[in-house]
Amino acid sequence: MPKEADRFQGGGGGGEESKDASEDTVRKRVRANTPSPHTGSTPQASPPRFVSMEELMDTAKGVTNMALAHEIMVNQAFQVKPTELPEGSLERKVKEIMHKAFWDCLEAQLKEDPPTYEHAIKLLGEIKETLLSFLLPGHGRLRSQIEEVLDLPLIQQQAENRALDIGQLSQFIVGMMGSLCAPCRDEDINRLKEISEIVPLLKAIFSVLDLMKVDMANFALSSIRPHLMQQSVEYERNKFQEFLEKQPNALDYSKKWLKETVKFLRETDGCSSASHQSSSLVLLNVHNHAYLRLLRWDHAVDPFPETVLMDQVRFQEMQQEAERLVLLSSVLLIVYTTTGEAISGLPGLMETLKNTVSVMLADMHAPSFSTQEALATIGEKLCVELSHCLSRHGYSPFSADRKGALKGQISAVIQPDNTVRKLMDSRIQSYLLASLESSQHKTPLPLPGGLAPVSRELKELSVRFSRLVNFNKLVFSPFYQKILQEILTSEEIPGAET
Repeated sequence: MPKEADRFQGGGGGGEESKDASEDTVRKRVRANTPSPHTGSTPQASPPRFVSMEELMDTAKGVTNMALAHEIMVNQAFQVKPTELPEGSLERKVKEIMHKAFWDCLEAQLKEDPPTYEHAIKLLGEIKETLLSFLLPGHGRLRSQIEEVLDLPLIQQQAENRALDIGQLSQFIVGMMGSLCAPCRDEDINRLKEISEIVPLLKAIFSVLDLMKVDMANFALSSIRPHLMQQSVEYERNKFQEFLEKQPNALDYSKKWLKETVKFLRETDGCSSASHQSSSLVLLNVHNHAYLRLLRWDHAVDPFPETVLMDQVRFQEMQQEAERLVLLSSVLLIVYTTTGEAISGLPGLMETLKNTVSVMLADMHAPSFSTQEALATIGEKLCVELSHCLSRHGYSPFSADRKGALKGQISAVIQPDNTVRKLMDSRIQSYLLASLESSQHKTPLPLPGGLAPVSRELKELSVRFSRLVNFNKLVFSPFYQKILQEILTSEEIPGAET
């Protein structure tokens, strides 16, 4: 929007508004999910100290910038979006009133005799500035055209001599926008060409320019993202170090997380076999198991570790996906174990059964979802599907006893200690752990038995998991190494000596 209207709508830079909105969203997420460092079972690491408002604001800004940089790196779908004010809000009403007053004033000036072009020329100057900002170094010819046609001193002179044709300049602007815009804006450009009145056309031009600014910002993000890895790692690490210096107990929950992992591995002999391994292998083993524990986290009870807090939502989503795959693979394994050779090798049956179960489990983490009812319905549907399939291929009908047994076994999967469920859960966890241990190798991981029906989903999950973990390792490995060395030394774990 024109500067005279405080850039609410057009040439003012929707990208900046979107960046502010994105930063505010990230800031709220970090603030909402950051636990108090002196609550729960974690001991207080240092005496409380008073901080000034300036220190507090500097720290908050640093965390916000770190979170925004992190979001750009790990979220491949991250995009800048225009700010949309809530319908009926006071801010939206004020904006609409100011815009209407500005454009009404401009229209009145252009209808005067002779017309007053002062504000119109300022708008053309803003449009020129915006068009030039879209150009790349190789756009020399386009730059010359814009400079020549939108020559403000010449336009001012034409206005004084009553020879200014704003309509012609507007058409040039629309044509230039068509040359510079992304393909997704072609329809918007075509609509601009249909507008004949000057003021509505200028108003629409500024709206489309705002969208083009957002497109340009997103294009820049996608272009530089592959080159930002090392800089982003160093930036996040330095920002967290600054935060740690101002908040010495900012690693309390991370220490608790790693210490509990060491304890778990000791109890399960996970580290006992490390006596003949190097210290680095012991640390890596503890570290990978610590990440795997994040996929079993009780988010309602245990505060999330500070070093992975920015990815809590992502880990929670992967945890839910892993839980869904456990149920899905358990049900399918029960079906094939119960029905035996009769259905093995039948074309398309596996995918049909899988789709039936997947649809029923799609909302399994919704508050209103009843797992017991869903499993009962799944049992009924699968019995019907299997009966039809066996009949079509000339097999004996699915007897009532076999139906009852199948339904009962499927319903029993709801129990956490169910044998089939525990088996599938263990195999999925082992596969995800192996994806971390072999992340540096190009050879594909062998798929555990019984997981073939969900192989595609499991591989996608393992890629997401390992990518997120590896990036977190790059950023926080110095902090983790120091913490683990202290824990392993104090616990006197064999092989921990350096």
